[in-house]
Amino acid sequence: MSSRMGLRLFVAGCALLSISAIASAQNKIAVINLQRAVLDSAEIKKASAEMEARYKPRANQLEQLQKELASISQNLQTNAGKLTPQAEADLQSQGQRKQREAQRIQEDLQADVDRERNEILSRSTQKMTEVVKKIAEEKSYDLVVDVSNTVFFKPALEITNDAIAAYDKAYPAK
Repeated sequence: MSSRMGLRLFVAGCALLSISAIASAQNKIAVINLQRAVLDSAEIKKASAEMEARYKPRANQLEQLQKELASISQNLQTNAGKLTPQAEADLQSQGQRKQREAQRIQEDLQADVDRERNEILSRSTQKMTEVVKKIAEEKSYDLVVDVSNTVFFKPALEITNDAIAAYDKAYPAK
C-alpha cells in the first residue's frame, strides 16, 4: 500500500513540474489580419488604381453598349405597331448583335480583371508572408496566426499595422 501511495505522489509531482514548466515557457504570439495587411499596402492600392485606369476604356465601351441597348429597347416599345415589320426586325437584330457584343466584352473584361488581380494578390501575399516572417524573427515571436482562424485575442497581440508599414518600406509603390 505504501509503494502505491509513493507512486501516486511521484506521478502527481511530475505532473505539477510539467505544468509549471509549460506555464513558465512564455511563448510569444502575434496575430495578423493578413488579408487587410495585403489590401492596405501602398503597392496594392497603387496597382488597383492602375488596373482601374487600364480597364476603364473597356468598361466605358460596355456602358455605351448598354445605353445603346436600352435605347433600342425603348424605341421598340415606344414605336410598337408604328414601325414596318422590316424596321422592327432590323432593330431587333441590331439589339441582339449589341447584346452579344456587350456580353462578350463583359466576360472578357471580367476574366482579364480577375486574372490580373489574382496574380497581383498572389505575389503580394507571398511578399507579405516574408515580411511577417522577418517581423517574427526580429521580435522573437514563436507563433503568428491569422485573425481569420482566431476566436479571440487581445488587441495588443495584433501586428497588422506593423506588417503594413514594414511591407510599404520594403516594397514601396513605384
